[in-house]
Amino acid sequence: MTTDNASLVNALRAQGIKDERVLDAIAATPREAFVEHGSEQSAYDDRALPISCGQTISQPYVVAYMTELLELAPSTRVLEIGTGSGYQTAILSRLAGEVYSVERHLPLLERARERFERQTLRNIFTLHGDGYKGWWEMAPFDRIVVGAAFRSLPHSLSEQLKIEGKLIVPLGYETISQRIWKMIRTQTGLQGGGASAGGVRAHD
Repeated sequence: MTTDNASLVNALRAQGIKDERVLDAIAATPREAFVEHGSEQSAYDDRALPISCGQTISQPYVVAYMTELLELAPSTRVLEIGTGSGYQTAILSRLAGEVYSVERHLPLLERARERFERQTLRNIFTLHGDGYKGWWEMAPFDRIVVGAAFRSLPHSLSEQLKIEGKLIVPLGYETISQRIWKMIRTQTGLQGGGASAGGVRAHD
């Protein structure tokens, strides 16, 4: 059991997360600020936790792994599908230039906005809407990351990605059959890539 950000970062490093910028962003983001009241003691456990609207705050390792796959730079524009608690959004904001996050559950989005404001994260832009549709008005994006599993990838998302842009998405309906896909948009369409890490499988 991990009890604070320092021990969480050490655990993630031991599980194979190597990008020090990602680890630094996680260290700077207090996970207890993003969990539901009553779950604070479990905030640094490496597991998903329930939040409002029947959703979860993702396992820290999954957040770290997907963020590492994005290969973010300070100038990167990222589209995030599924703001949720705002935890991964906050981490992305410490690594990228601009983060555009779409959430379909308004109560979740309103609470996440409050958290961003309290932490003075000024490069996050949010939209209440259907994540399947993305955010056409702000496209194209350098990176797109999807926080919840899709059965299949909506074409609307791939079309909002720049050429050579990267898309990270879990695909599969049941948890046991889900795979994390890393795809790059080329002139002829999406090409898969990526390698497995720890208990998370990236499929190409």
